[in-house]
Amino acid sequence: MFQRISLALLVTAVAACSADRATGPRHLPIDEAAAGVTAKGGRAASGGVVFVTSRRLYYDTFVAQDPLPMNGPFQLIANGQTQYGPGDPGYLGGRWWEDTNGNGIQDATDHYFLCPLLGPGRATP
Repeated sequence: MFQRISLALLVTAVAACSADRATGPRHLPIDEAAAGVTAKGGRAASGGVVFVTSRRLYYDTFVAQDPLPMNGPFQLIANGQTQYGPGDPGYLGGRWWEDTNGNGIQDATDHYFLCPLLGPGRATP
């Protein structure tokens, strides 16, 4: 099922999704009203924004798969930001890891999902 998210911006507090809504990353509420709707060019009509610190740019995104099994490499995302984005050697194509238990280690209790970043990046959210 194609799902959409609204990612928290750098200054937005983390808010948990309620159990009666579609699932998404824990602090990234789903915009159910826009589910299945696409904008010009096939992009999601609504989605989220991620700030990439290495590029100092904001990128649009959407949930492509949630959850993912804990197999392969994942990139840390926290509070709507991450270190690497498209073009950076450390960018893993939107394979994200949320450290839900706060121990700083990828383990089975954390959240893993796929939200690719869509270029071009921009200077403002």
